[in-house]
Amino acid sequence: MKIGIVCPYNIYRPGGVQSTVLAHQSELKKRGHTVKVIAPKPVKMPNNEIEDTILIGKSAELNTPFHTLVDIAISTDTSILDDLLSRENFDILHFHEPWVPILAIQLLSRSKTINVATFHGKLPENLINRYVEHAIKPYTKSVFSKLHYLTAVSNVPAQYAKEISKKPIEIIPNGIDLKLYNPKETGKISKYDDKLKNIFYVGRLEKRKGVIYLLKAFKELTKKHKDVRLIIAGDGKQRNTLEQYIKNNSLKNVEFLGFVDESEKLKLFNTCDIFCSPAIFGESFGIVLIEAMAFGKPVVAGNNQGYACVLSGRGSLGLVDPKNSVEFGRLLEMALFDEGVNQLLKDWSLSSVKQYNYPKIVDRYESIYKDLVRLNNKA
Repeated sequence: MKIGIVCPYNIYRPGGVQSTVLAHQSELKKRGHTVKVIAPKPVKMPNNEIEDTILIGKSAELNTPFHTLVDIAISTDTSILDDLLSRENFDILHFHEPWVPILAIQLLSRSKTINVATFHGKLPENLINRYVEHAIKPYTKSVFSKLHYLTAVSNVPAQYAKEISKKPIEIIPNGIDLKLYNPKETGKISKYDDKLKNIFYVGRLEKRKGVIYLLKAFKELTKKHKDVRLIIAGDGKQRNTLEQYIKNNSLKNVEFLGFVDESEKLKLFNTCDIFCSPAIFGESFGIVLIEAMAFGKPVVAGNNQGYACVLSGRGSLGLVDPKNSVEFGRLLEMALFDEGVNQLLKDWSLSSVKQYNYPKIVDRYESIYKDLVRLNNKA
């Protein structure tokens, strides 16, 4: 089959949707399919080029409701789109986040092939964003009318889709390549491989990620345990605030690493004793959780809708209200020092993560593609 995967964001900028798109492309190409990614041309073109990627239109850098920067397409010459679709003659067009303006609606309005959608996220619940959602519903309804099959990475974006369309929607979670998350082949960070118990966080340092609550819980933990260390990887607007909190409370053994590359991140996962991501809202899934699970790490995380989709069953023991510092600190203590709880969460992580291996995820999409093409040929 010839498949076009449409990404609404700058494919060169790190992000969950971008990494998913590229991983699916890679796995489908291994299976003999011709796969091209269609994405907006970045505001600032990088020197390196990604193979089999078609960049079109003009983009703008915008801050999302989550205070993160994205490039989205703001205009595209429609004649270029017509030429693209005629030249490529795709069997399938797979749209990720099709409600994000403007590339998806322009392609969908011209598409004469089979259109599949995957919804990854939803705007956070507050009055302003409910108004925004209401304002764009006419736009999103026109998008849905052109889609033949709907999928979502969890129940969170699926609920949003169901508010607009009565079409059935299949839950297909995000995934990872378990071959890349191999504890036996990944080294450790020697300076942290010592007698201290390591809690690891990686992500943006912004309000919704709840790192301030992790620091407060760590403060509770250190009242009883001095042999603990908190390692924070990532950067963002809250870093100065977080560092000031550490200074004001005389917290010891807290280290900020700033941005870390993929190789160092994997080593940190492999080195830590538990992983913690205390996001308070705005998560539709939680790829970072399954990354930690792949290394067999106990996971403690904020009890938001997206994370709860991942930490199910016995894994839900790791969910906590991040704003309850005493309870949060107690859970960190149990995950670190209670051997029974620690082993239970380790075993659950290694068992549960298997379902997220990319080949299994792409199996499901490939099956959908084949069924749709077969039905279309019969029509």
